[in-house]
Amino acid sequence: MTVMKKTDILGLLQEHGAIVAGHFQLASGLHSPTYIQTALVLQYPHVAQRIAKAIAGKFQGKADVVVSPGMSSVVLGQETARIYKCRAIFAERNNSVIAIRRDFKLERGERVLIVEDVLTTGRLTGELVALVQAYGARVIGVGAIVDRSTQGLPLAVPVRTLISYPLQVSPPNSCHQCAAGVPLSDASKKVTGTQEGE
Repeated sequence: MTVMKKTDILGLLQEHGAIVAGHFQLASGLHSPTYIQTALVLQYPHVAQRIAKAIAGKFQGKADVVVSPGMSSVVLGQETARIYKCRAIFAERNNSVIAIRRDFKLERGERVLIVEDVLTTGRLTGELVALVQAYGARVIGVGAIVDRSTQGLPLAVPVRTLISYPLQVSPPNSCHQCAAGVPLSDASKKVTGTQEGE
């Protein structure tokens, strides 16, 4: 299997219609004229497997557990864990706090790789890093398909992404589309229900 290049990742996103134009409110509360819906790519297991292999290849050593934040990254986390031959678990919001539930456990000293689909502000990822560390586990890094941040990510662990795709984001009070009276896209209701954009 050949190594995936940045152009391969961008091509997959475009081919599967994963880069969507509109007026979106992200889970972070920010507005954006573009949304990246990686589920449209990850729904194909053979493609998800290639992407997971590319993410795993960016980290040295072995992971004991792959942790994904929320439903949008579960498939990618599972495929990445398959490569490491380790457990895959996920965290989810519980009353606005990120938590590991469903009887999943992390043990002190376990090496954890956090796997996400899209990074924007790093807020959710930072919360997850702190949560994993509170268990006494060690975060070896954060891997993601897309880094759409524009000012870097404020994380104190290694972050490796397959592609950088900075996108315009703004608070609602300075959003050009809001000022022009453009309503939020219908898909925005689905976007705010996910964790993309955090």
